[in-house]
Amino acid sequence: MYFRFKPFVLTAFAAALFAVPAFSQVAFVQGVVKGPDGAAIQGAVVSFEGIEMKDHHDAKTDKKGHYITSMKPAAYSVTVTVDGKLRDKIGHYDAVGGTGDPLDFNLKAAPAAGAAAPAPALTTAAPASKGGTSQADKDKDKAAKEREAQLAKNKELNDAFGAGKTAIENKQWDEAITQLTKASELGPTQIAVWAGLAEAYVGSAKAAKGADAGPIFDKAFASFDKLLTLSPDDAGTYNNYALALANDKKLDDAKVKLAKAVELDPPGAGKYHYNLGALLMNSGQADPALEEFRKSIAADPNYAEAYYYLGSTLVGKATLDQKTGKMVAPDGTIEALQKYLTLKPDGPNAESAKQLIAALGSAVNVDYKDPNAPAPKKKGK
Repeated sequence: MYFRFKPFVLTAFAAALFAVPAFSQVAFVQGVVKGPDGAAIQGAVVSFEGIEMKDHHDAKTDKKGHYITSMKPAAYSVTVTVDGKLRDKIGHYDAVGGTGDPLDFNLKAAPAAGAAAPAPALTTAAPASKGGTSQADKDKDKAAKEREAQLAKNKELNDAFGAGKTAIENKQWDEAITQLTKASELGPTQIAVWAGLAEAYVGSAKAAKGADAGPIFDKAFASFDKLLTLSPDDAGTYNNYALALANDKKLDDAKVKLAKAVELDPPGAGKYHYNLGALLMNSGQADPALEEFRKSIAADPNYAEAYYYLGSTLVGKATLDQKTGKMVAPDGTIEALQKYLTLKPDGPNAESAKQLIAALGSAVNVDYKDPNAPAPKKKGK
């Protein structure tokens, strides 16, 4: 017969998930530099110099004439140089948080070598009609309104994201989804927004009952897919994606995502396999959990918690010897628990490990040595 033990709830499991990065105010400025013939200019340098603070940024255009850079939201003067020669200048440019409208440059023809720059023509501005506005004033007003609109959009984005994260902390999943969906529409390329939306959908799906969870998980997976298009090499995203798939009983798909996390971050393999094992164990899938704990130990032989949960899960498979009346656990059970005590003699599960060892009729060995460890070298040899 098998003994049934109460499941070990991993209170620290949620903390193992990767934290969503904080959403910060950064101005991303990009655009294209073209010559008089309309062709893209490669190697042009677009320079930003802070007007009210000491801040300088240079961006060089690629073969398509495109440049991109980031900076603090502030006022800057902007210059464009080609082959070391100044070709264009903007005296005042307001860089706003988020991604504003493109700042493009269409350069005029450079003066011929040795030729004096033509003197500016003297013109007399036509008097504006009473109550009229010059074209320059109209352009200035238009630019100011566009900046105000961008600032308002960025504020709305930040407010929605902040409200969504607060709702997640309070497990208000519907509110979190509403706010973060709004944020994703305002900032469709913001990584933190999609990570938060995926987290909200997973929380909502886990709180749902029966068949209602499936469609919600599908929305979480769609959010993870979008996140991976923006950040395809983030091991943490693949780890969290794998855990969400395992929650939806899509174990084969979860293993594929987890393998990608391990590929991207080999030193974290022990943690990734442990995370998945913990989730599987808590959902009553003991055999797949054991497989993941063993993989965790293989990747990181000093991952103490993996030894404890390997041993404690194996205890659940113990049988009763009808002749002696003693519990008989699968091979490796006591060794795993002893190894945990060796690595963490004062760990949070130390007392539980000792009790399980005693229940199996074995003495706790505080000086336990791994039988697979290499023998120490003899002195003088």
